[in-house]
Amino acid sequence: MNLKAMIMSAGMGSRLEPLTLQVPKPLVTVANRPIMDILFESLLNIGIKDVICNTHYLADQIINRYKTNNIGLNFNYIKENDLSGTAGGLKKCQFFFHKGEDFLVLSADGLTNADILKGIDIHNKSGAIATIGIKQVRHEEVSNFGVVVTDKNGFITEFQEKPSVDEAKNNFINTGIYIFNYKIFDYIPENTFYDFAKNVFPKLLLDKQINTFVIEDYWSDIGTLTQYRLSAWDVFDGNCHFKHDKIIRTPESEYISASPIPEDTVLSGRVVIGNNCNIGKNVTLENSILWDNIKITDNVTIKNCIIANDEVITNNIENRVIGHTKAVSI
Repeated sequence: MNLKAMIMSAGMGSRLEPLTLQVPKPLVTVANRPIMDILFESLLNIGIKDVICNTHYLADQIINRYKTNNIGLNFNYIKENDLSGTAGGLKKCQFFFHKGEDFLVLSADGLTNADILKGIDIHNKSGAIATIGIKQVRHEEVSNFGVVVTDKNGFITEFQEKPSVDEAKNNFINTGIYIFNYKIFDYIPENTFYDFAKNVFPKLLLDKQINTFVIEDYWSDIGTLTQYRLSAWDVFDGNCHFKHDKIIRTPESEYISASPIPEDTVLSGRVVIGNNCNIGKNVTLENSILWDNIKITDNVTIKNCIIANDEVITNNIENRVIGHTKAVSI
């Protein structure tokens, strides 16, 4: 497949602080794997190897990780000194694509097993400039998303941006998975802050040029701390599928660990332990996610916590997210 992809990677991930104080959102880990690693792997699995990313916040971490890689990815990037919006970022990547081509645009914080090939087929048959992946969510959740209203042929007739539950006309939402034709660039001006939802899609709507494909498989927007933890637990439930270290199941717990665990460690519920973690004596870990290079001193209990890289934990903690010496409740 000659299809190319653009990955939106510039955001600061402020809703994931303090996890993103030192790590860009695309490199936040799920089951000890950066989200962007998982995304790239899924693209390579369907034959897409030419990608470009717009980067901004902690850009060098993303660039250094992928500019030289051994996974067969042709990685390209731009650096945005100032954010230019979702569509504005794509416009800066126009040089990467060719007239007449279709291409993918994906969010770097999306975790999904969506059937992209099905979406491409629907897009090709529709003749639309844009095709959006949509997902049915629970009706009580619609106020967190952009709701998409379609006609009987799947073409969008209306957008509702985070409507109340009572006002929502359905419970299908925009996942941020887009298939565009090169003509999309005619709708985006140069050197202008421009957004898909606010600026581009209303114009495409008037021209009846936005189609949809329904995502039946797993999809999660890892945009908040709560959703991040839920997505991590989805791996244990078998809802989300990608390569990761083996899940070890015991009568008291199920866990993934990239570090040695002392025999006197008590594990309870679900636990993820990253690389190079140093766990002291008589430590208890319950329903918690530990990233890399974490030190836990003796006799410490950690419950319902998420701990980012390089932290040292010397006291009992519960219901906390800790990163770069900052902590918030969860």
